[in-house]
This record gives sequence, structure tokens and C-alpha cells, in this order.
Amino acid sequence: MANTASEIIAFMVSISGWVLVSSTLPTDYWKVSTIDGTVITTATYWANLWKTCVTDSTGVSNCKDFPSMLALDGYIQACRGLMIAAVSLGFFGSIFALFGMKCTKVGGSDKAKAKIACLAGIVFILSGLCSMTGCSLYANKITTEFFDPLYVEQKMGYAYNGATSVMSSRTKHPGAGGDLKATNPSKQFDKNAYV
Repeated sequence: MANTASEIIAFMVSISGWVLVSSTLPTDYWKVSTIDGTVITTATYWANLWKTCVTDSTGVSNCKDFPSMLALDGYIQACRGLMIAAVSLGFFGSIFALFGMKCTKVGGSDKAKAKIACLAGIVFILSGLCSMTGCSLYANKITTEFFDPLYVEQKMGYAYNGATSVMSSRTKHPGAGGDLKATNPSKQFDKNAYV
């Protein structure tokens, strides 16, 4: 009885881990602009594996999907692939684990069920390694860019993504209330980066 209970608890924990990894894939805020050192924040820039967005001070969000997979940075492509592989491996691991449990009637003899359960464990470990590697790769890239004093794009905050917010339309037309300094930022930046 205790063996069956431990199998069911382990199965539920592994399924919940797979669900949590699956829920991180469409999450919006993988990378968010900080407001460190600024008094007035007019826009917040954020991105995930699939799109980049800007939210202005009124709460209106404008998003732009990444146009081409081949035009993306290598770390985003690698992170996408690793996270999709983690979700796929977790799905197959959960099916193998279901067939390998002793309390189910499918899967054959106890020896065959033990092999299937061992395979499920290996697949779950591979799934965890893929998700951990993908998230660590993305976080490493953000941290490296944040602390690199020569990396200028982080300080401009997606200035060239073509967001159609009121702020970008005002900066494109100096007569409409924007000034030329907004389209050509100076080199006096503090750590307004993504974390």
C-alpha cells in the first residue's frame, strides 16, 4: 500500500513539474525593462520567446511577434528549442510513467513495468535538464547584457522595434511634441536595462 501511495505521489509531482514547465513557455515577462534610476516612466518594454511588447503609462500594450525564426538571435532560438523539447519529453515521460506504475493494468509484467518506469525517469531527467538549460541560457544572456557597459541596445530599450505607441509616434514627428533627442539618444545612460 505504501509503495502504491509513493508511486502516485511521485507521478503527481512529476506531472505538476511538467505542467509548470509548460506554463513558462507562453509567459509574457521573460525580459522586462527596469526603472532603476528614472523618476518618470513613460513606457515599459518586455519580451518573451515569441514577441516583444511595449506598455505605455496609460496601460496600453503594443506587441510585435518575431517575424522570422531565422532572423532571431541564437540564444532565443536555442531557448525555444530547449523549452519545446522539455515540454515534449515531459509529455512522453508522463505517458511512460503511467504505463510503468505498478497500480495500472497496462504495461505487461512487473519486470517490463520496471523498465518502463526507469525509462520514464530518464526522460523526466532529460526534460528537466532541457528546461533548466533553456532558462539558464536566457537568464545568462540578460545578465551579461545588463552588466556590459559597452552594450548600448539595452539602454535604448527596444527603440528600433517599431512600436506603434503614442510615444514612438511623437518621437518620430518633432512637431507633434517630440524632440530629436528622443530619436537619437545621447550616450549618458544609467543602468536602464532588462532583468
